[in-house]
Amino acid sequence: MRRYATLRRILALDPARDFERIYRITTTLEFPWDTTQALSLALFRTYAVPSIGGLLARTGEFTRRAQKRYDDTTLILDAVIEHGMDSRPGRTAIRRMNQMHGAYPIGNADMRYVLATFVVCPIRWIDRFGWRPLAEAERVAMANFYRALGRRMGIRDIPATHQEFALLLDEHERVHFRFDRGGREVADATLDLLATFRPFRYLPAPVVRRVVYALLDDGLLAAFDFPRPGRVEQAATTATLRARARLVRLLPPRSEPRFPRESSNVRGCPGGYDIARLGTFPRSGRSHTDPSSTPRVAD
Repeated sequence: MRRYATLRRILALDPARDFERIYRITTTLEFPWDTTQALSLALFRTYAVPSIGGLLARTGEFTRRAQKRYDDTTLILDAVIEHGMDSRPGRTAIRRMNQMHGAYPIGNADMRYVLATFVVCPIRWIDRFGWRPLAEAERVAMANFYRALGRRMGIRDIPATHQEFALLLDEHERVHFRFDRGGREVADATLDLLATFRPFRYLPAPVVRRVVYALLDDGLLAAFDFPRPGRVEQAATTATLRARARLVRLLPPRSEPRFPRESSNVRGCPGGYDIARLGTFPRSGRSHTDPSSTPRVAD
């Protein structure tokens, strides 16, 4: 019963009011590793939409500086999760996101879709590979967290529930998933980076790719023109992740949160970082935050 003590804490909260707290507990205490994998897959899916993958390829940031972009994305979202959207670090992180997005012609439909991936992909991953399924309160809190974040990013017509987010994601992918050379280049660069992360760095890069292919659905494989893995590869990958879930279920509950910034995969800021200096600064004519007025976060 002790293994479910944290869940009981969550169920005592109101997902309509306490969604930031619930999301923080779920992602940093109950499912920190699963959340990292799911959010990485969420971003990976967006590359299969040509208007997104093609834009990322044209900037060159995700193909030439994949590690830096991974670090920046992780640390910006981490500031929002750890400190809250209305905290000083949270506001600075959201401002940075808006400055970067505002420098490019990104349509509202694509922004809504990316937001949907951050809701739907973790729910689907944890239900499939987590040590327990998510409670409905956690699903509602997850949707409310990203609804609130989306409003602060100026996104319009945001879905009201996690079910509506799922419908939006599936429909957007059905209509827009297709092969694009730029999206494929960004996907390849991401897989090359993944091969340097633990535990994958101990495996040959081609093996890492086959593992990833085994986790992707047919629509995503086709959009990237990736080879379809065999049934044995898919079964072995699924069995390994479910065995991990059974092992984690036997462990005592985590007592200290594990935030994304603490991951060994974040390697570009060993001496700390200034949230206001994270990300890219395209020449868009927009003013940028004065770093001297924003918080510095030490490791």
